[in-house]
Amino acid sequence: MKIGYIPTRRNNFSVEAALFYKKKIRQIIEVISPEIVDLEDINSEGLLWKQADVPKVIEKMRREQVDALFFPHCNFGSEGVVGQVAAALNVPVLLYGPRDDAPALDGMRDRDSQCGLFATGKVLRHHNVTFTYITNVAPDDRVFISGYEKFLRVVQVVKTVRNIRILQIGPRPTDFLSVMANEAELMELFGVEVYPLTLSELKSEMERCWTEERKNVEDVCTWIEKNYQGVGAKEEVPRRTFAKMKVAIQNLAKKFQCNCACIQCWSAMQDELDIFPCAVNSMLADEGFPVACETDICGAISALLIQAATGNKKVHFLADVTIRHPEKENTELLWHCGAFPSKFAKHREYCRIDTAWDGKSQCGNCSWELENGDITLCRFDGDHGRYSLFLGEGKGINGPMTKGTYVWFETENWPKWEHKLVQGPYIHHVAGTYGKVADVLLEACRYIKNLTPDPATPSREQLEERYRMGL
Repeated sequence: MKIGYIPTRRNNFSVEAALFYKKKIRQIIEVISPEIVDLEDINSEGLLWKQADVPKVIEKMRREQVDALFFPHCNFGSEGVVGQVAAALNVPVLLYGPRDDAPALDGMRDRDSQCGLFATGKVLRHHNVTFTYITNVAPDDRVFISGYEKFLRVVQVVKTVRNIRILQIGPRPTDFLSVMANEAELMELFGVEVYPLTLSELKSEMERCWTEERKNVEDVCTWIEKNYQGVGAKEEVPRRTFAKMKVAIQNLAKKFQCNCACIQCWSAMQDELDIFPCAVNSMLADEGFPVACETDICGAISALLIQAATGNKKVHFLADVTIRHPEKENTELLWHCGAFPSKFAKHREYCRIDTAWDGKSQCGNCSWELENGDITLCRFDGDHGRYSLFLGEGKGINGPMTKGTYVWFETENWPKWEHKLVQGPYIHHVAGTYGKVADVLLEACRYIKNLTPDPATPSREQLEERYRMGL
């Protein structure tokens, strides 16, 4: 990720103070985001304040293809030139200024950075530039460091949304009307592209892999046998089918430049290949490549967004919202046949690939419980041309054992969640990850046109406060 570092000053305040803070702020952010595009070759100060430099700055940022712009106000700053540069680049913008020192003994002030931020915020609004703001604190304050790190994850979400290409393997299952998606709207509103393939095309690629890439397939077979328990991992025929499918999906995704997939996991899959693909979905999830069950296009998008909100440092899981806990009023079972990544398993050494959870003889369903801890969930979905992002947080806790892959999820107010999910435009599928990233997703929605954030718990106000305070 490239960040355009554009510190700014104003003529009638201290140049020395501005240069000092330009260097100090950079030293701090280089530790967090080392790929920085600066102004050192634009003028002798490496600061933006002259109108004559504006075209050169814009040209450089475009040439370098920066993903975001950061305008630290090292003294009052020059709101006019900042607004022009920000308006010319269609990328997220971060606004910040270091907290001002006390007036000198003679009453003079060096910077007035905070005052300049008020001016720049107004000018950016006139330019229709969306921007993120970090409170006026010292550069080494936790609020700044956390705010900058979260902004990078916001940028990652925005960048992800602008580059979604989904490999669709098979049509949706006939009875699953809930996963219907409007490809034309997704392309028109968000630039999302769907590349459809049939199950027969997947099968052909699997056979080609076995003929032409046998060593790759055999390596995956060996890895499955070593890392999983259960009949699906220990018997040669299903294990080889899983390996062929994994390599085939990866090849097809690379060939058609897709960064996620959705698949018709039943019932034609069992007729064609005699397996359930849940184990393969799980293995690919472990590698950060979402494969949504039941050809859930919006589920695949949700998974990409929630991974991006972690800075792509954590993977995702795609879950069915299924039943309430028999005793705990605010706890729900998040479950699926086996698509959860084993990275999140409570006991990785006991992960199993078994026959179907509902008694069918084919292999491919998985069995393990996910670990306890903080969890964020989200669902991108829409209807009638309007799209929103459901989001919320809770924690994984202990609960009754069940088949498949699962975790019991406790949140502050489950009935509020339930009403939102039922009343829509959502369904029973959600994407999850470990950690608290709902505030990052909320902030990212400000940059994503046509997408409305829809928090459950914590509330929007609570998430905004957490983001603002660097918590």
